[in-house]
Amino acid sequence: MNAAPGIIAISLVTVATLAIGTWGLRFSRTTSDFFVASRTVHPRLNASAIGGEYLSAASFLGVAGLVLIHGADMLWYPVGWTAGYLVLLVLVAAPLRRSGAYTLPDFAEARLGSRGVRAVCSVLVVAIGWLYLVPQFKGAGLTLRSAVGAPIWVGPVIVGVVVLANVTSGGMRSITFVQAFQYWLKLTALLVPAAVLLVVWAGDGSARPTGGDWSVPLAPGGAEGLYVTYSLIVATFLGTMGLPHVVVRFYTNPDGRAARRTTLVVLALLGLFYLLPPIYGALGRIYAPELAASGASDALVLELPRIMVDGALGEVLTAMVTAGAFAAFLSTSSGLSIAVAGVLSQDLTGRAQVRGRRLGGVTAFRLGAVVAVTVPCIVALLAPDLGVARAVGLAFAMAAATFCPLLLLGIWWRGLTSVGAIAGLVAGGLGSTVAILWTIRVPEPSGWLDTLMGQPAAWTVPLALTTMVTVSRLTRARAPADAGRFLVRLHTPETVELDRG
Repeated sequence: MNAAPGIIAISLVTVATLAIGTWGLRFSRTTSDFFVASRTVHPRLNASAIGGEYLSAASFLGVAGLVLIHGADMLWYPVGWTAGYLVLLVLVAAPLRRSGAYTLPDFAEARLGSRGVRAVCSVLVVAIGWLYLVPQFKGAGLTLRSAVGAPIWVGPVIVGVVVLANVTSGGMRSITFVQAFQYWLKLTALLVPAAVLLVVWAGDGSARPTGGDWSVPLAPGGAEGLYVTYSLIVATFLGTMGLPHVVVRFYTNPDGRAARRTTLVVLALLGLFYLLPPIYGALGRIYAPELAASGASDALVLELPRIMVDGALGEVLTAMVTAGAFAAFLSTSSGLSIAVAGVLSQDLTGRAQVRGRRLGGVTAFRLGAVVAVTVPCIVALLAPDLGVARAVGLAFAMAAATFCPLLLLGIWWRGLTSVGAIAGLVAGGLGSTVAILWTIRVPEPSGWLDTLMGQPAAWTVPLALTTMVTVSRLTRARAPADAGRFLVRLHTPETVELDRG
């Protein structure tokens, strides 16, 4: 294996990321710049940035690996991840922007007037963010090991250092430019090698699929397989709106209309990108089935160009996908770190004191970013391997069972109370936590209980939603007095407010 092309590719991505982040630093001056880019990001730029941070290790590496192992049924993952933005567009995007919040805990406190709800939301944002960050760092270690033969710990350390440098220097304003660049880099890094590999496959007359090898059930078949499919749909469709790094992006738009336009462009960008990973998975079933047998399916995208194309061209194509994979880890990790750092800086480090003085907004944000990156990086080095896409799927399931009910009811039902919200968040959060711990202990499901825990969204989401509604009805006297006024604010277009003014 020639490591030079991979080293050059990773070095170029790292240098470009730092250079663009440094350029964006010129525009970061205020606390609002660090948290939400002063709410001035244009929809097209914001959509590219969302695509950059949303297309994570699971999208770049995990989907192809899942298709390699399980076949075409795994396409529910990219379909669900994309369709989640449609739900976000219709139900959440514009009202959430009109709330004027910086973070999800900000929204919860403003809607329900409760510090208790804010505290629970803060814990969940950090938990989901870290659960999502761990597979990014693990994927970085896998990429560097596959591309250049580096020890598994090198990838997480490099990604952590680069992300910290960008996040702490310019915050959201700086990261927006970086992530927009990285979306187009990732798209190119998959598109060009895929085109070459398809040409190679078309010219190889002997390499043709056999009928039964392309799709096997999601689970061991029968009712369990059907349950896993529907639970996966629930997690991916509803989990998107509860992901902290996705939601915080809509606070950067100038208004609710811009938030909706951003979401429409995101749908197009994600749909274009997700055409590509299944190609690698399908070709892997022909040329690299041994990767599935050896448990190295997440490395398929990185290994396939070298397997199918000999010589210098194969090394160049491998370097391209390596660069794209590394960009995926950097962009998603940056977005997650921003979201977690924002919550930590407001609810933890922002209340700390140094020599008797309370930390300022930007200082607290930077300290929160250090904590946000360091903890999951250490966990990634110590935790057992769960598979990139599977770990991200569990983060989606937790988001679907916690913030999805809170946002839907908080935006569309005036009867939600703080007690009901806390009860639902705790029910969904605890259910998801138990499922995650169970899945780590039992990586291969063998019965109904393992299946329910491996894909928990189908029961945790109804549990959280029912709990919120039931407890809110039992405590209806605790409903905020200004709930009706707040909902009018969420659902009134900015043009109406301007005309009224």
